[in-house]
Amino acid sequence: MKPIQMTIGDRSPLMIIPDSEAHVDGHPVLTYTYSVYQLELPAADAGRVNIEKLSGPQRKEEPRYLGYITFEQPGKLFTYTADGHDDLSGAEVEEIIEKLNEYRDSPQMWQIEY
Repeated sequence: MKPIQMTIGDRSPLMIIPDSEAHVDGHPVLTYTYSVYQLELPAADAGRVNIEKLSGPQRKEEPRYLGYITFEQPGKLFTYTADGHDDLSGAEVEEIIEKLNEYRDSPQMWQIEY
């Protein structure tokens, strides 16, 4: 999927990179993880971001990385892991979750790369 761009509060634009993982421990549970980055590129260049470079363990080395949000039970249970160079406030995390819920509830907004 392509990165999602959004602006929250007074912060400069953010780039959210969706990722999903399947976990099996007796029954399948699908969790969704969204890595959050400060977007410092012009909007026209955001589509050319190297997603591979910003995925996986090496993402912590990226100075724009702000952590990740996991949707354990969509609409019910979310976690924010602040393992980046900067942290999001509680209000910022809530606003991102609200916007991601809108995105997740509107399949016409999804852009899938092949």
